[in-house]
Amino acid sequence: MTDKSKLKRVTKRGIYNREEVYKIVDNNYICHLAFVQNDIPFSIPTMYGREKDTIFLHRAMASRLLNELEKGFPVCLSIAKVNALVLARSAFHHSLNYESVVVFGKGKLVEEEKAKIHALKVISDNLLKGRWEESRKPNKKELHATKVIAVSIDEITRKVRNEGVNDSKEDINLPVWAGLVPIKQQFLTPVNAINLDKNIAISESVKKLYEN
Repeated sequence: MTDKSKLKRVTKRGIYNREEVYKIVDNNYICHLAFVQNDIPFSIPTMYGREKDTIFLHRAMASRLLNELEKGFPVCLSIAKVNALVLARSAFHHSLNYESVVVFGKGKLVEEEKAKIHALKVISDNLLKGRWEESRKPNKKELHATKVIAVSIDEITRKVRNEGVNDSKEDINLPVWAGLVPIKQQFLTPVNAINLDKNIAISESVKKLYEN
């Protein structure tokens, strides 16, 4: 850990143990990847998958995002999930309960075919474990049209707020409701594709999402 990844504000919310940090990484679906191209900053949302200390990304071969990453330039990747609205008596003290991760690393192009297929499976497993085995695997044309980048996790920080309302003492007696509004992420009953054969049953990997 360096000053780059060390929290500067509310340091008690920072967690640097990788096992704990990876719990957030592995339970979300979209990251925002920040990079600079020609002195212009970009932040692109994209799917991902993690294996050990590497995060895999995939895009179309012409993607400017991955074209920049494969050069080995430094990147910053972030993931965030909101768990509750924190509504104080004072608008100034409104907040969110959340968990977030920031990763600093560098990208490397995955070129060898077996390694590329493996990386795509890692991304698929992060979306839905077991779906890769149920689906048709990428063919040669699709692999050729897809670029895969491995981003090394050089530094990583987790920041979590899981607290109640923090109103100022002088606001405690104001006649304003204050409290938390929890937010729950939930999988609902799957909806068949409009052109799906009616005799095809829901996949086992999908069943596990809404039956548990």
